[in-house]
Amino acid sequence: MKSTFYEKLRESLLPDRPFPVGAEIVTTRGIPVRGNYSPVDLARELLSEERTDWISVTDNPGGNPMLPADWLAGQLSEFVPNIILHLACKDYNRAGLESNLWRYAAEGFNNILVLSGDLPVTGYPKLSSGVFDLDSVGLLDMITSMNRGLPILSRRGVTETLTPTNFFAGCVVNPFKQNENELIPQYYKLVRKIRAGAAWVLPQLGYDMRKFYEIRQILRLQNLDIPVIGNAYILTKTVATMFNAGKLAGCVVSDRLLAEIEKYSAGHDKGKQYFQELAAKQLAVFKGLGFAAGYLGGITKPESFFEIIELSNQYSSNDWKQFYHEIQFPQPNEFYLFETDSLTNLSESGLPALNPMLKKLKKPKKTKNINLFYRFSRLVHGLAFHRNHGLYSVMKGVFQFLNRKNLFCRFCFRMIHRIEKDVKHSLYGCTDCGDCGLPDTAYLCPMNCCSKNMRNGPCGGSMQSRCESDDKDCIWTIAYDRLKYFGEVDDFINSPVLIYNAALKGTSAWSNLYLDRDHNAQLSQTPENNPNR
Repeated sequence: MKSTFYEKLRESLLPDRPFPVGAEIVTTRGIPVRGNYSPVDLARELLSEERTDWISVTDNPGGNPMLPADWLAGQLSEFVPNIILHLACKDYNRAGLESNLWRYAAEGFNNILVLSGDLPVTGYPKLSSGVFDLDSVGLLDMITSMNRGLPILSRRGVTETLTPTNFFAGCVVNPFKQNENELIPQYYKLVRKIRAGAAWVLPQLGYDMRKFYEIRQILRLQNLDIPVIGNAYILTKTVATMFNAGKLAGCVVSDRLLAEIEKYSAGHDKGKQYFQELAAKQLAVFKGLGFAAGYLGGITKPESFFEIIELSNQYSSNDWKQFYHEIQFPQPNEFYLFETDSLTNLSESGLPALNPMLKKLKKPKKTKNINLFYRFSRLVHGLAFHRNHGLYSVMKGVFQFLNRKNLFCRFCFRMIHRIEKDVKHSLYGCTDCGDCGLPDTAYLCPMNCCSKNMRNGPCGGSMQSRCESDDKDCIWTIAYDRLKYFGEVDDFINSPVLIYNAALKGTSAWSNLYLDRDHNAQLSQTPENNPNR
């Protein structure tokens, strides 16, 4: 009997254990045609072989509507312990996400890969909008609460604790970022995901082994001993061209690698041998670097998966060092957090912690993102809105005095709210959410300026510091530049989980701040039963 996915990862950390490899399965859009070879057939054939340790079923990748992951998994009930379900925040609000999780738990699907998800690219009859009520950090926080026993308010008005779930949740990180202000927030958000409850890590897809290794270094320096799964893919020229053009968020093929792919694709086998060897070499490097397992995507036939596994197993125990050097296809002027050792070309690991290392990065002398408007925002916040600083206590007293039900106080509240809406909309594009996130994102409104409303750090979809939608700069790259300039980059990693309170929409964020109704009131407290906050 196969070990479960959880057992496989834990066993792989022990010496002299086989290197486990799982396969990615992508569902289809539309009903599978009877008699045709389907993703269910592919998954069943893979799982029926001992050489396949698990499968991982995607959730609407690329922003397309497809058959849900749990539908496919439900056709494979005999393999439940070795199936990972992807769960993205794109299509469901927090209630829908929680409902999905209860269904997964009831059906025994405990292995979950948590993602924020890609922006929608299609819909009926035209483009749909993404939900993104939670991001991946918020969803991991929910799963952690469910694993502990979720407290709810019953119909009788008393708090009850639901039966704890047993989810083994993982997260993703994208290290394949070209610029410093994209890469460092990715690493910081990874640490926050783990603190929120992620038990294993799957990097997104790229072809620079030095960047893969940096993830291991980050976790080691933060004393986070959790499994990391190496991500490989059986490329084709068509898919590589899509990745190079940024048409699938989080998947990176550089111009130099694409040129090499085009050269091999012109051969008699259309590059098949090259693509198989590239994937097999990646798996060998992951094993050599101490990754817990490998993950192989781009599979259309079981024999392709097994051929690559067998090829990878044929390499000698030291071949991975040569492959590590071969598979380095960075983008131009790629930023790396770690310097490399001149002999091994592996990232150095002598620094004691991540935060002191980041302080060694040079403070920018000048950046377009540090302007008079930002300085003004910092000044006003420090004077009136920073908890227990400046005029905060005075303003809190004023709002508490006005928090009465007589006509005069209600009139004053309406006038204050009107002034607030006009000022913040003109200055920040405020959407009147009532639970203001401006101070958490360096005075960039996450509800207006971010396509996915990210409050806990960036998604993995930006490219060259541009938003995945390519209509603006990523707000988290701007926020990083601002925080770094003022020596506050630790805010990225030290902030607790931020979750928007939708009940406050259309109300005054100022009054909600001073009357302890918004997320800041929760953050000012440190509940003993929630170490993540």
